[in-house]
Amino acid sequence: MTETGEYDVIIVGAGFAGVHQLLNIRKLGLTVKIIEAGEDLAGTWLWNKYPGARVDSPMAIYQYSDPDLWRDWSFTELYPDWREIQAYFRYVDNKFDVKRDVLFNSRVVSAHWNDSDDRWTVTVEDGRVFQSQFISLCTGIASKYHLPELRGMESFKGEVHHSSRWPEKYHFEGKRVGVIGTGATGVQIIQEIAPIVDHLTVFQRTPNLALPMRQRKVSVEEQARLKKELYPIFYGRRYQTFSGFLYDVDPKPIADTTPEELALGFEEKWAKGGLTFWLGAYAELFSNQQFNDEAYAFWRKKVRERISDPELQEKLAPMKPPHPFGVKRPSLEQRYFEVYSQPNVTLVDISKTAIEEITPNGLKTHDGVEHKLDVLIFATGFDMVTGGITSIDIRGQDGVSIKEKWADGVQSYLGVASATYPNMFWIYGPQSPSSFSNGPSSIELTSEWIIDCIRFMKANNISSIVPTNEAQHAYSEHLNQLGSAGLWSEAKTSWYLGSNISGKKTQMLQFPGGIPAYAKLCNDSAAKGYHGFDLKRSSAST
Repeated sequence: MTETGEYDVIIVGAGFAGVHQLLNIRKLGLTVKIIEAGEDLAGTWLWNKYPGARVDSPMAIYQYSDPDLWRDWSFTELYPDWREIQAYFRYVDNKFDVKRDVLFNSRVVSAHWNDSDDRWTVTVEDGRVFQSQFISLCTGIASKYHLPELRGMESFKGEVHHSSRWPEKYHFEGKRVGVIGTGATGVQIIQEIAPIVDHLTVFQRTPNLALPMRQRKVSVEEQARLKKELYPIFYGRRYQTFSGFLYDVDPKPIADTTPEELALGFEEKWAKGGLTFWLGAYAELFSNQQFNDEAYAFWRKKVRERISDPELQEKLAPMKPPHPFGVKRPSLEQRYFEVYSQPNVTLVDISKTAIEEITPNGLKTHDGVEHKLDVLIFATGFDMVTGGITSIDIRGQDGVSIKEKWADGVQSYLGVASATYPNMFWIYGPQSPSSFSNGPSSIELTSEWIIDCIRFMKANNISSIVPTNEAQHAYSEHLNQLGSAGLWSEAKTSWYLGSNISGKKTQMLQFPGGIPAYAKLCNDSAAKGYHGFDLKRSSAST
């Protein structure tokens, strides 16, 4: 039977944000449906299951903060892989019967607002139509994958895989494999498959300034002790730090810091591993070029100690920084730099010898060399932050699509809503802290704010809420000013700025001011009766 219907809330996406919204909207006594393009829960971890795929947040805070969930769940590693994240979502479903309100294998293609009855009409790819008062876009920042346009792609006789559309079955043993891209995905794939392939050729445009993960097993007993004493403290602390991690940036001015203090601080943060060297560093890392150069020099020294070949040292950890350290989210690695010393691994610097074309038997670079390949892997990322939203034909009060409006740059209010699109919210998306933070930290913060907003509207007989143009402009300008005060624009190609996608407007796409500052802006608006929004009161309860 074809499923259609009318709901109070329609959620797009069944990852961390979508499931959190669903569970909490149920508590309001409202009708709700998640529409999910995939066949199961887990969001990005349903699609990203390539070799080595794992989180870059410690397991204690890469889960929901609900005690009814964390009390009975344990991971096995400090940084869980995609299999464990999928298992976690199965556990959440078993606990709360999430799937009874999820429509799988259904891609939303359009959402159109009707101002006369304050309803969204949502259409799925197969033609089914749904209506709702609210729509919550939980599409994440990495849902629309990016495949570069390369001449001759269709001629290649071997296997072609994108990291975000990984096959269920694959066999790379004894094969010649090429990987294009050395972002976080590329790093994870490269260090995982290098030991098993016949030959691995990596095509690198920009060196990855990766940090040591310090992965380890975590016992059930250790987690039990943490749950008993520290988990509630962890979840409270998340909202107090710049990034939603348990460590915080140090506001102390570099001018007031001794060289000895800096040196010991670098060593301490490096030894701790994870993203501590980045988001647990001095705040001036993001604005003080001289100090940033010192941090890069420390990183370079540590990495070069692990690489014996001088030519590889310069390719992987060049004397001149490819961009300021930390203006791109660092990847976490386990043995990435050692991989390139293997005799079966070749590193090609495509910033000097660009890719000319894909051939039937491999890939040819501008120096005339044809690299023979059996498998070609694209670790080329996504149309980050905005792509999941602009890929849907969303039209609001004026009938103009959000893709068209954002062609000249994203504008939002509070990184959660946009003018002329009433009752539409998004989580972990444009102009929110998103990838400047631990994902679940900023997801729960924003999701709870939206839930409170809907509760307020229902209690006060308000049928629609939409940002004013003035508030939206002021917030977007504030975000742009925060961005221009930092070193972010010094990165030539950065998905933080949208510059990794040809033709996309270059701008700061995320809120770089930290979670406490972001939370204050959101909470101040709510405390003032949702200042910056136009609220429409209905004549009868909806």
